[in-house]
Amino acid sequence: MTMDHETPDTLLYTPEHEWLRRDEEHPDEAVIGITDFAQDQVGDVVYLDLPAPGDQVTAGERCGEIESAKTVSDFYSPVGGEVVAANGELEERPELVNESPYDEGWIIRVRIADEAELEGLLDAAGYRAQLPEN
Repeated sequence: MTMDHETPDTLLYTPEHEWLRRDEEHPDEAVIGITDFAQDQVGDVVYLDLPAPGDQVTAGERCGEIESAKTVSDFYSPVGGEVVAANGELEERPELVNESPYDEGWIIRVRIADEAELEGLLDAAGYRAQLPEN
């Protein structure tokens, strides 16, 4: 099996291994999660401590924790704004972060406060380039 990690070209990324997808139906909102590489590094996710809807998050600052069988990792928001949803499915099935990091395993949805913050994020090629060699 190859160690290549899935990195969809349609997403934006942070060096800390979060991804962001603009919501087509709600252009002022973004869906955020952790990358395939990140879920592989943390191992089997057993619990997530997430911000609640209505909470404010700041770009690049810690807004939650991801607990796995082997470690606890901070979760950072790529953009600032108001949390409009947290993935409630993860309370019962935290393993979705491992099984489907870009779809069912999304973590939070944020109403973007400042569009300019998106310019500081990496595209897929930039994100792949900064990953450690396999």
